[in-house]
Amino acid sequence: MRQSSETVRHTYYVLTAGNTLAASLIWGINTLFLLDAGLTNSEAFGANAFFTAGLAIFEVPTGVVADTRGRRASYLLGTVCLMFSTLLYLVLWRTRASFSAWAAVSVLLGLGFSFFSGAFEAWLVDAMTASGYEGKLDPVFAKGQIVEGIAMLAGSVGGGAVAQATNLGVPYLLRAILLGITLVVALIFMRDLGFQPTPSRSPLQEMKAILGRSLHYGLQKGPVRWIMLSGPFMTGVSIYAFYAMQPYLLQLYGDAHAYWVAGLAAAIVAGAQIAGGLLVPTFVGKFRRRTSALLIGMVVSTGAVGMLAFYPSFWPALALLVVWGLMFSALTPVRQAYLNALLPSKERATLLSFDSLLGSGGAAVIQPALGRVADVWSYPTSYAASAVVQVLAVPFVWMARRAGDD
Repeated sequence: MRQSSETVRHTYYVLTAGNTLAASLIWGINTLFLLDAGLTNSEAFGANAFFTAGLAIFEVPTGVVADTRGRRASYLLGTVCLMFSTLLYLVLWRTRASFSAWAAVSVLLGLGFSFFSGAFEAWLVDAMTASGYEGKLDPVFAKGQIVEGIAMLAGSVGGGAVAQATNLGVPYLLRAILLGITLVVALIFMRDLGFQPTPSRSPLQEMKAILGRSLHYGLQKGPVRWIMLSGPFMTGVSIYAFYAMQPYLLQLYGDAHAYWVAGLAAAIVAGAQIAGGLLVPTFVGKFRRRTSALLIGMVVSTGAVGMLAFYPSFWPALALLVVWGLMFSALTPVRQAYLNALLPSKERATLLSFDSLLGSGGAAVIQPALGRVADVWSYPTSYAASAVVQVLAVPFVWMARRAGDD
């Protein structure tokens, strides 16, 4: 049964809201949760690195699932996997498990998210096209980011408040319950439109063929190649900057158990995300080319991260967090629209997964390295190092600008 583009958009927004609300319940306290389980900074960000390594390892295989068995099937598998791994995280916290156990479950968590990374976005783009939508994708992605920001705001504040009133484990239980509700919604409303799933010849043969096409379209096409290669630096720093802010703000605030402060930090990023989504049409409208908007936004974002090293006090750190979150949130839908305009539909999910693979691979290396800097020196020093790493992405975006017309 054919759905209207409005129904497709609404399904996308509802699932985005549900997933983000579930995920963000723990975003504001995740680092604190890991530290409370007995891990050091290096081990906590090491666990996060195993999560991103899991993303990198499974990106292409799960992209193959999406491009052969269907984007809906991939989304449903991801939801089930995330429910299971979230409950395992809770068990590890209760038993104060070893780092090796955290590493294993973090990889499983990465598997769950890898089912989403390319499939959900590819589902939206193909379904919108099949339903007759002829407008630009930037506003759709921007509105999705606004919805995501609102859900993140509610989830991060709620998660911090729940942890403050109960303990650090309860938000993880609530997350698993919300993922179950999202699974039911996807089963009812999500349909593969504009894409006909085809059984693979064999998993290994199909993986090899699609990986080859991913390398061809992803690394041989100039603008796509350079934008994708900027991903490891941006993703690695963004994940570290967000999660390190939780213990850093508590340190600046002077109360290691003020979990609401960590929730506030996540809420500020969520608010910046909402504002960034609202600013996308205006922000992009100021530039003739999307790559110009990306360059300016990245420079401002890098400056905000670097300045965190020079203003080690609570309120300036919050203000810089707002600037960083605003720029990052404005850049994300612009980058999404830029890539989707250049990717062929048939391999869209795998190519988007390949882009995520590069970002996750960079994060798997960058996160523990920056966590080690924080352990050996300090959080401000780690933010200075973050700015140095992030600025390495700028030349790649500049080369994408020179290689393309957008």
